[in-house]
Amino acid sequence: MILQTKVIVQKEANNPISYASKMVLLGSCFSENIGAQLDHFKFQTVQNPFGILFHPKAIKTLVANAIHEKTYTQKDLVFQNERWHCFDAHSKLSALVKKDILLQLNKATAATNLALKEATHLLITLGTSWVYRDTASHKIVANCHKIPQKNFAKELLSVQEVTETLSEIIALIRSVNTQVNIIFTVSPVRHLKDGFVENTQSKSHLIAAIQALLERSKNTKLHYFPSYEIMMDELRDYRFYAEDLIHPNTTAIQYIWERFTSTWIAKKACETMQEINSIQKGLSHKPFDVNSIQHQKFLTNLTARITKIETEFPFIKF
Repeated sequence: MILQTKVIVQKEANNPISYASKMVLLGSCFSENIGAQLDHFKFQTVQNPFGILFHPKAIKTLVANAIHEKTYTQKDLVFQNERWHCFDAHSKLSALVKKDILLQLNKATAATNLALKEATHLLITLGTSWVYRDTASHKIVANCHKIPQKNFAKELLSVQEVTETLSEIIALIRSVNTQVNIIFTVSPVRHLKDGFVENTQSKSHLIAAIQALLERSKNTKLHYFPSYEIMMDELRDYRFYAEDLIHPNTTAIQYIWERFTSTWIAKKACETMQEINSIQKGLSHKPFDVNSIQHQKFLTNLTARITKIETEFPFIKF
């Protein structure tokens, strides 16, 4: 008896992710879920230097500013609720003092510039086609920073607009890195504040735009990973959602991560992942008696295993 529909995902044979790979992850909060898994297994990653970015226009702004080496100044800031913010970035970069946020913005821009030039794999997770335009500057913002909604106009990007924006992102990245593998995925997080129908329309615009790019592209380094489809079809049950019934829960995230691993992670890297996961469990182990001979032997063995991994992969630190 078959109790689940399975999304078919072809294993990446030509450019899999190894421990020599350098990954950049940009986009919605689901990219951070995958990023947390990559961090746990000690891959080389740069994740959302400007914080969570939900829509394609925000990601394009980050990529363009990073590649063109933009310097942020006071004119790029807004003041709200006793903090300084930037419409290009998530509120995690906001600060009480102007110089602090400017330092973070410019540091993140420089880090993104370097990361995009060195990346072997870029994972872009798109969350929504809905955007907010600041009525004063007519600029589409990445984050409203709890500024009153009357200051913004809400718009839905058309399939054509999303397609053009993604094409521009690809062209910008290719201008500094022709070899990077770009993996698009759509976040399974439901944006129900927009409305049920509106959320479905938004996701469909993203999916249609990505598929249009893939169909017309002859570049084998452009890919799609079906995170959204796996959530909607394989995990079609509220037991795979968090209490808010919007975000995937830990089980769902782990399941999608395992599908991503089986698709994108090289076989040899999987073997290293098993050892690193075992070490991570060892580091979190809490003994009954820290002074016991048994525990001291355990620590000696664990230290030797850590030394072996760190010697083989100098960038890994526990």
